[in-house]
Amino acid sequence: MRLLKASYGRIGENNEGITDERKPMAIKKSDGAWIVDIQPGGRGAKRIRKTCKTLAEAKAFDAWAKTRASESTEWMPEKRDLRKLSTLIETWFAHHGSGLRSGEDTFRRLTAIAVALGDPVADRFTAEMFASYRAARLADGVTPNNLNREHAYMRAVFNELDRLGLWKRANPLAKLRPFKIQETELSYLDKDQIPRLLDALSQARNPHVLLITKVCLSTGSRWSEAEELKLSQVRAGLVQFAKTKSGKVRAVPISPELEQELIDHHRCSGQGERIFGYAWSAFREGIERAGIELPEGQMTHALRHTFASHFMMNGGNILALQRILGHQNLTMTMRYAHLAPEHLQEARLLNPLSLLRYECKPQHM
Repeated sequence: MRLLKASYGRIGENNEGITDERKPMAIKKSDGAWIVDIQPGGRGAKRIRKTCKTLAEAKAFDAWAKTRASESTEWMPEKRDLRKLSTLIETWFAHHGSGLRSGEDTFRRLTAIAVALGDPVADRFTAEMFASYRAARLADGVTPNNLNREHAYMRAVFNELDRLGLWKRANPLAKLRPFKIQETELSYLDKDQIPRLLDALSQARNPHVLLITKVCLSTGSRWSEAEELKLSQVRAGLVQFAKTKSGKVRAVPISPELEQELIDHHRCSGQGERIFGYAWSAFREGIERAGIELPEGQMTHALRHTFASHFMMNGGNILALQRILGHQNLTMTMRYAHLAPEHLQEARLLNPLSLLRYECKPQHM
């Protein structure tokens, strides 16, 4: 019996709490209770301690915990994602970004951000890290608008990788708020400035700048859209803009005179399929010669604002303007709504002073 008891103590478990050597101290007895101390998911996983009244209860809990660990990932240790941030950006570009119209430019911007951040390991990249980078850039003079754009690009990387099943964690930038931007007044040219500008541009050595400006003023196009026009995009009294910011094609009617000017200009000065060459610098010089001052960042874009502003002041429809400008939602177009002749005219008639004047006005018999 002594031999049997000694052997039992080595390979089994006696009622004094001696455990099997193959499972050291998973269940042990202490102060009259049975303590379960296990990591059912393996080394590095969640650790569980439970006190049971009997050995049978302890064994049952031990078995239940191990079964649960094999069925549920919440018991398993979270695996590290040791990819670098630059690797995530490359993966995003290979699977999604390369198909975007401005994908290569966005990829270069994102890569530069990763380098500036020190290219951290993916699962160590945090909102705090990006916020510190953003604050440093702001101190260096980078505008909040540009920083919000960088924030949106980086956040979109994680969102897209999540959709593709290539990122399993939460988006680290999901809760980081962008900078609040104070709206600035949209500058546009008035009826006196427009002919002054056209006259100044007619004196330019650049043969393209005047007609590009006319296209922008006639259609509300962005400078780049007009500058890159091809002859095939001008037909049947319409200019069709293909390489747009939204990626959607839009067509805008033009006068027969402007259509003929474009055809003649391509014949005399066209560059292959393109009607125009580059002329941004010539436009800036023309603005200076005309003595027109524009807010910073609104050089050629002032032409688009001028079209939209005069369209609304002349009684144009806000929904039609949205289609012409190619805005994806009406919010952007509503910036011009206040220029409509009837905009909020009720304020003039329905304010309390107007009503008071009406009530105090003598009534004729």
